[in-house]
Amino acid sequence: MNFLAPLFLAGAAAVVLPVVFHLIRRKTREQVPFSSLMFLRVSPPRLTKRSRLEDLLLLLLRCLVLALLAAAFARPFVRRPLALPELRGTIRRELILVDTSASMRREGLWDAARARILAAVESAAPGDTLAVYGFDRRMRSVVSFADWTSRPSAERVALVRSRLDALAPAWGASDLGVALVRAAEELTDASTTRPGETLEIRLISDLAEGDRVQALASFEWPKSVRLIVDPVKSKTPGNAGVQWLSGGSGATVKVGDGVRVRVSNSGDATRDAFSVAWVRPGAKEPFATPVAVYVPPGQSRIATLPLPGTNAPSDLSEVMLLGDSESFDNRVGVIPPEPTPVQLLYMGADAAKEDGAAGSASVHGPLFFLRHALEGNPQQKVRITTQSSAAALASADLVVITGDLSDDRSAPVRARLAAGGMVLLVLAPEGGSTTVSALSGTSGVTVEEVRVKGDTLLGELDFKHPFLLPFADPRYSDFTHIHFWKYRRLDAATLPGARVPARFETGDPALVELAVGKGRLVILTSGWQPSDSQLAVSTKFVPLLQSMLESAGVGSVPLAAFTVGDSVPLDLHDSGAVRIRTPRGDLLPLSPGALAFEATSEPGVYVVEMAAPGGSAPRVVRRFAVNVDPQESHTQPLPLETLERFGAPATAAADSPRTLAKANPAAAGVLAAIEAEAQQKLWKWCLSAAFALALVETAVAAFSAQRARARDGRESLQTSDPVPS
Repeated sequence: MNFLAPLFLAGAAAVVLPVVFHLIRRKTREQVPFSSLMFLRVSPPRLTKRSRLEDLLLLLLRCLVLALLAAAFARPFVRRPLALPELRGTIRRELILVDTSASMRREGLWDAARARILAAVESAAPGDTLAVYGFDRRMRSVVSFADWTSRPSAERVALVRSRLDALAPAWGASDLGVALVRAAEELTDASTTRPGETLEIRLISDLAEGDRVQALASFEWPKSVRLIVDPVKSKTPGNAGVQWLSGGSGATVKVGDGVRVRVSNSGDATRDAFSVAWVRPGAKEPFATPVAVYVPPGQSRIATLPLPGTNAPSDLSEVMLLGDSESFDNRVGVIPPEPTPVQLLYMGADAAKEDGAAGSASVHGPLFFLRHALEGNPQQKVRITTQSSAAALASADLVVITGDLSDDRSAPVRARLAAGGMVLLVLAPEGGSTTVSALSGTSGVTVEEVRVKGDTLLGELDFKHPFLLPFADPRYSDFTHIHFWKYRRLDAATLPGARVPARFETGDPALVELAVGKGRLVILTSGWQPSDSQLAVSTKFVPLLQSMLESAGVGSVPLAAFTVGDSVPLDLHDSGAVRIRTPRGDLLPLSPGALAFEATSEPGVYVVEMAAPGGSAPRVVRRFAVNVDPQESHTQPLPLETLERFGAPATAAADSPRTLAKANPAAAGVLAAIEAEAQQKLWKWCLSAAFALALVETAVAAFSAQRARARDGRESLQTSDPVPS
């Protein structure tokens, strides 16, 4: 028997106390009844035997209780062979998980990580099984368990060394949580794990604050897997990074306002003065005057860079951060926002008035409100044409008609509908039936002017319709504040296949959609100008128009900024050979019908090119920027307690039993003793036995006291009986 804290055994000396208490006699046991004692002097009884012990069973029980309490505090254990894999001869299965994210590109980190891997491999016992995996956003095998077991022991180190020579940090973000979950699942796979193996994950990483660990929250860490963290540290503390605030990042970017970038500084940084400037791809010197930015450690600041002038090079598409010692996240690709062109053809009575001298009548017309509603969107460049030529009709994304059309003007519009165009028809007070019949190709359509008493509201809305889908949220679905003074009654039943997304509270259609050929005819039975309704001055008017434009095939500006590893959606309507030019200049062909581009493995600006006929220069279809994830700039060390809070009990490599055993054999023995005591927990049995003996001692003491009182009572009765004369 051994004790982890033997000094507590000194408490066993307390067993002397019960012995002393048993030797002390406070009164004689024999009592003789006597008459008045007031005239006698009090004197203590004389003891003839001072060393006499009584109630030996009680004395023994009390001594045992004190001895067990002292033994429990001394934490006893039975010494066993050391529980370390190298010392007890058991086999070990270890998965080495090395970080290959962008933050590992800092000075000295990868060389240190490579040395740690080789040291772990070289120290492996012949019976051990090792594997090496790298991870960033995804986990990749470098040397699998099968590769390790298929090679002789003498060739395994060379195998790992050759694989590491081809491995280097990439540009992706670090998803540490997913990597640890997959590593634990790989280790605990019953089909590959041998009985009696010690399972370990050795994590070699800079363990930065930006590493994502959320995946551990929904994973129950296996009790049989030990996580050993072997962090590597950069030679220079602190890091600053730059991020482009594109429209897809939640920031409002207006065309012509310049480019906004966020500069973030880590909490352990020693610098706070930086600057940002435009730079050409691959260049080290800025093209224009840098903009100074002051960023205290642990904070971030926003800087606005003016857009390059007309004399700037065409390939000026990167912003560089100056003043930071770590360069892996100091460049960011930037695509200045460009509005999407939108062609809209307007055909109405007020168009002729606006083409000439603008009169007061045109101010209150539908065209006036239409222009003001579409001009405020910085993501779209809307061009409204009022000349209904054949070219304007063919190129129009949306045709808006607010009056009656003659036969010669309705025929081209009907042809545009049949070819796949979209027409928005606002019914006029008179002649609307003729226009509806001509455009829909349906005869017998009647349109009747309705003048309500006071006003009417929208009573039934189909929020599942694409036009009304943006208003499906309860916060935006209230249309009761829009009043209609008059409208035109249209019987939707006379239009085969018509869909009515909105109705007035009277039940008459307010919005009708009808498929005509490949196109769609949308009919509003009331105008949006103030003479008909309050629609144009409400907050619903602009979103409703944008929904119609999106339904017509006019989308918003596509997201131009992505992070490394993202899938970039491609919306290519042109036919022909398409290829992607990477930031390094490589040309990657796209398969016909490809919907996305997946090979975003490096930061920079990618160019989508379309082959031109006749051997001419390819046409640039689109450009997009791929940048390092901003989380990688947060390089402040992550505490091990963070992993433990997410359920992954981590041990620093310097504190692991195997490491301490190599450095100090005596310390290894102490650790083995601690491990044995923690597994056996004999102190619990000592406490349980002490508690049980205390209960027995209480019962025995009560029984002895009761028997002594009974005996004293009998003796008292015998001495008090009258003496016969």
